[in-house]
Amino acid sequence: MQKIGIFFGSDTGTTEEIAEKIQQEFGEENAEVFDVADADGSDMESFTNLIFGASTQGIGDMQGDFEEFMEEIEEADLSGKTVAIFGLGDADTYADTFVDAIGIIHELLEGKDCKIIGSVPTDGYEYDESIAEIDGVFVGLPIDEDNQDDLTDERIKNWVAQLKSEFN
Repeated sequence: MQKIGIFFGSDTGTTEEIAEKIQQEFGEENAEVFDVADADGSDMESFTNLIFGASTQGIGDMQGDFEEFMEEIEEADLSGKTVAIFGLGDADTYADTFVDAIGIIHELLEGKDCKIIGSVPTDGYEYDESIAEIDGVFVGLPIDEDNQDDLTDERIKNWVAQLKSEFN
C-alpha cells in the first residue's frame, strides 16, 4: 500500500483528532495529515491514496476551511487516485442533514476520474436523512462524537481495516 494523504478541515479540533486517529491506525509512517487551512492542491499530487474529512455544521453546511478547499479538489487532477471520505455530524440535533459533508465531497469526486472507496453500512446510526447515504450505505465513514463517541474508535479501526484492502 502506498502512502496516504489525509486532508481535513476543523474548527474545534474534533475533526483533526479523528484524522490523527485514522493516521495512527494506518501507522504514522503510512499516512500524512494535512489541515486544509494550510494546504493546497499540490499537496495532493504526491499521493495515490487520499482521505478527505470534514464536519457538517448547522443545517447541512460544510466546515469553512474544507468548503474553501473544495476548489483545490475541483482543480486537481485526481485521475488514477483512490479516495475515501470521513465526516463528523450530530445525528440527534441535525437528524435531517447528518454528515451531509460526506455527500457533498462525494458528489464533487464523482466527476474526477478517481476511485471512491470506504462505504459504510447505515446500521447502528440513528438519523432521518443524509445526502451521504446512497443506495442504502454511507459513501464514507460517519462519526458522531456528540452522541456515539463510545463507538468512534471501533468504527475507525473497522474502516481503516477495510481501506487497507481497498487502497493501492
